[in-house]
Amino acid sequence: MDPTYQNKIRETFQVFHISLNDNQTAQYLQYYNLLIQWNKVMNLTSIIEFDEVRIKHFADSLSLTKLIDLTKVNTIIDVGTGAGFPGLPLKIAFPHLKVTLLDSLQKRIHFLDTVIQELNLTEVQTIHGRAEELGQDPKYREQYDLCVSRAVANLSTLCEYCTPFIRVGGFFVSYKAEEVEEEVIQAEAAIRKLHCDPAIVQKIKIPDSSINRSLIQIRRRGRLDKKYPRKAGLPAKKPLS
Repeated sequence: MDPTYQNKIRETFQVFHISLNDNQTAQYLQYYNLLIQWNKVMNLTSIIEFDEVRIKHFADSLSLTKLIDLTKVNTIIDVGTGAGFPGLPLKIAFPHLKVTLLDSLQKRIHFLDTVIQELNLTEVQTIHGRAEELGQDPKYREQYDLCVSRAVANLSTLCEYCTPFIRVGGFFVSYKAEEVEEEVIQAEAAIRKLHCDPAIVQKIKIPDSSINRSLIQIRRRGRLDKKYPRKAGLPAKKPLS
């Protein structure tokens, strides 16, 4: 690919104080190419121009580094990962991470498996399933340092999906649009019931754009009641209050 694209990738990540080597830069570009190729036959993203993907997917995913020191994190689960955001961009930038990508659609898992294989990524696993069911599975429950999600759902629902995966002392970070204050207030009861500390909101400006992002950080402070997460469908239909 044109060196211009390589330089743009490197410059984008320098804003986050991340220096990419040649292999990592190539992996981001290959990821982009696979995304565009597969998007022609299945709906992965409406964002297809290189600069938009670089900013709205890659840079947005890495905005997490403004809030969490990923050099001190070992295990991450990305709930509702879709086309792999933010989990795969985080893995490429921080190769030491052990990443689990969870999605409810098998065709997206097939795409992610292809990306992982083509990019020669290690210690990345994909899971096809529902968060409500896997959050009760001892193989995944309370096994992660960090859970991330860019999935579209209200914060109360996302908390019930995501906090069961993190260990006591671990963090859940929800990627949200800029205005989240009312949503955070509405989720306070759910956060308490799930034995978490009050939410912390960090406002982030995405580089080379006018996009403002809110990252909501929630820390697990205690063991979770076994009844959470509730059975499939309930967290979305009847959020905790």
